[in-house]
Amino acid sequence: MKIIDVAEFYTDQGGGVKTYINQKLKFGSQMGHEIVIVAPGEDWGEEERDGGRVIWVKGPRLPVDWRYYILWREKAVHEILDREKPDVVEGSSPWTGGWFAGRWKGDAVKTFIFHQDPIAAYPQTFFGHSVGFRNIDKMFGFYWKYLQNLSNRFDATIVSGSWLAERIGEHGVKNPIAVPFGIDKDFFSPKRRDEKLRSRLLADFGLPEDAKLMIAISRHHPEKRLGTIIDGFIKASEETPMGLMIFGDGPIRKYVESKAGKSDLVKLMGFTENRDELANILASSDYFVHGSAAETYGIVVAEAVCSGLPVLVPEIGGAAEIANPELGETYRPGDSESFTKGLLNLVSRDRSDLVNATVKAAENDIVTMEQHFKMLFETYEDLLAKKG
Repeated sequence: MKIIDVAEFYTDQGGGVKTYINQKLKFGSQMGHEIVIVAPGEDWGEEERDGGRVIWVKGPRLPVDWRYYILWREKAVHEILDREKPDVVEGSSPWTGGWFAGRWKGDAVKTFIFHQDPIAAYPQTFFGHSVGFRNIDKMFGFYWKYLQNLSNRFDATIVSGSWLAERIGEHGVKNPIAVPFGIDKDFFSPKRRDEKLRSRLLADFGLPEDAKLMIAISRHHPEKRLGTIIDGFIKASEETPMGLMIFGDGPIRKYVESKAGKSDLVKLMGFTENRDELANILASSDYFVHGSAAETYGIVVAEAVCSGLPVLVPEIGGAAEIANPELGETYRPGDSESFTKGLLNLVSRDRSDLVNATVKAAENDIVTMEQHFKMLFETYEDLLAKKG
């Protein structure tokens, strides 16, 4: 197949989107498909990359983040699609990228890629606990109508989890199909566990080796609810000896620092680009804790499970779909008291049983990136066959 991704947020200075698309280019080429990325850039251009191609469409910089450019030349995008004659066109955002792909008149299979949930990330983060999550959804009915109208221009809507497929299907989004993200299960592994490293990390807290070592890896953003994690952890640490490391950085760093400053048992580790070191620390910790109920999949939670860590996550969202009861506990999103109860329940369970459950989940429930793209391309082949 020739697959064209109209990728609104692809840039060489990007983060997760860039990593995902580069992997798509690589695995697509390995599996015999031609992958072409159409993305906004500083100037017009075309280049070969990772076995595929990137076609740049000149656009202005995005004012709120100068790493990115704005996709705003719809005619140019349509001319590229007409010239390339793809079998499949992906609209990779609910904004201009989605509309440009959706309004193209070609006869290719068209898929709407929905890997974000702004209602969960913002209004439900701020008001879901007090107003109710379903009530928030009702208040934003106009947004769901917007997604319905956009998705109706596509043959299917691709999401990263069955829970999200069910959620958006209830709101009338067209033909949601779950294709779970993948994890590098060779890189994130219990084999990295180092008891000496664990002892040193606990000693940094002034804690003995029989204390519990918690880890969170999270962007410092409101949707990640780090305040809930810290408040709930501090209360739990009064009941049993434990320390919490938080890796990451972001726009609400000052707020997180003020919260963490309330206890010597919370350490902010900052952002690290040393993935080997982070993977070693992850596997050498005892439990993973997470705050966001807005994850569409929960990649970092899956990485923790593949590293052999039992988890504590919110009871809704992509993280909850990964955290089955055999390997962890859940709590009410944004509720620090519920977090405290969940954490104390988790540490009271037999950790060896929990770890055994993580091994089974890593083998049976979590896929690799190669498996993810194999499933994605097979989905496209099925859609092409149905289209005739």
